[in-house]
Amino acid sequence: MIHAEMESKSEPLSSSESLQRNVVPSSDSDSSGFWITNSYTLQWKNVIENIKKKSATSFSIIPSLANNYEISRKNLSRKLVKFYWSEGGVVDIDGIPVPKPSWKAFSYSDLAAATDNFSPGNLLGIGGNAEVYKGQLTDGQVVAVKKLTKDEKEEEDRAGDFLLELGIIAHINHPNAARLIGFGVDGGLHLVLQFAPHGSLASVLFGSDECLDWKTRYKVATGIAEGLKYLHHDCPRRIIHRDITASNILLTEDYAAHISDFGLAKWLPENWPQHVVHPIEGTFGYLAPEYFMHGIVNEKTDVFAFGVLLLEILTGRRAVDSSRQSLVIWGKPLLERNEVKELVDPRLEDNYDQTEVKRAMLTASLCINHLAELRPSMKRVVELLKKEDGPVEWQQKGCGEKAVIVDGCDLQDYNRTCYLNDLDRHMQLVLE
Repeated sequence: MIHAEMESKSEPLSSSESLQRNVVPSSDSDSSGFWITNSYTLQWKNVIENIKKKSATSFSIIPSLANNYEISRKNLSRKLVKFYWSEGGVVDIDGIPVPKPSWKAFSYSDLAAATDNFSPGNLLGIGGNAEVYKGQLTDGQVVAVKKLTKDEKEEEDRAGDFLLELGIIAHINHPNAARLIGFGVDGGLHLVLQFAPHGSLASVLFGSDECLDWKTRYKVATGIAEGLKYLHHDCPRRIIHRDITASNILLTEDYAAHISDFGLAKWLPENWPQHVVHPIEGTFGYLAPEYFMHGIVNEKTDVFAFGVLLLEILTGRRAVDSSRQSLVIWGKPLLERNEVKELVDPRLEDNYDQTEVKRAMLTASLCINHLAELRPSMKRVVELLKKEDGPVEWQQKGCGEKAVIVDGCDLQDYNRTCYLNDLDRHMQLVLE
């Protein structure tokens, strides 16, 4: 199933900047801040009951909760409870020290009061399986509440997806990645995040009459690259986001980029070069060819999506426009010919740094390579964008190169022409 991009309303989407409140005892909290009240304990028991209904295999991909693929439901529940009730600021998760999350557990009445009973007037955006509302907590803090909506999945599966997202977020601690303030499991599944004054990159780049200046665009691009570098290389576990889009990049008051929405994220063990997943999920226009054709997921899946996102930042065009034209198909020839004027957003006129634009073009070209193994790592992307490798040199790879892609037991040659043809056919299939 292909998820559509979240549709933003006039108000910005949510963001999360820092962990706010503790749900477990800590040395600098009084007892009123502990998550040991009957109400919150009951909420957590409801989560545990959902866990017990799930198979061990479904939850084995939560790295913070599972050590191997044979973990029992009982053992899983015990590890989950131990994780949240352990003392100290750091917990040991499968031999990896991880800062203990300080999320607050909210009751449904808390969230209903904050959002005026989830009033349509507070609706910020609608995604494939969630609605985001603006809210204000009793202490005056403005937040965004992500409400998971019912879909074709069974309730147990939805609870599993919710816990997967929490398990992945537990490993994340970076200024360019969104963090939770809290969550709620009473009366539905909810995530509470810090409100982003400027909303999503999509709303600013495509939904505003004002043109985002180049300096800010480049700052956003490098911030996203830093966040992905952390997820791929510096996080305690390798995390693949799988849905890097303009709608999932949120902007703080000073336009710092926050990667958000880890609902489709996957983690990969160190000894796994890649993973094959089904069904194919994500946002069309950002999907790497090996992913939408074969379900192959690794870091290069996100690298491709980042390349598309970088093209959006450069051009001011959407990944797929209103005429159903692919930005990759349109922009790739211009990148290969190094045609700056034809590629750069005309609204910028000549108000941009030539060197930075060339670096962004080179990086985008490398990232959207149809050959996954020729795409750069996010470490390399950060080096390119932050001028850590000296003067920029345009070194375009030949277009006739081939790669071998595994499709079951069959091998096939795959070149740029095949990729563009497949991309066009795939787009027609999705948009029919």
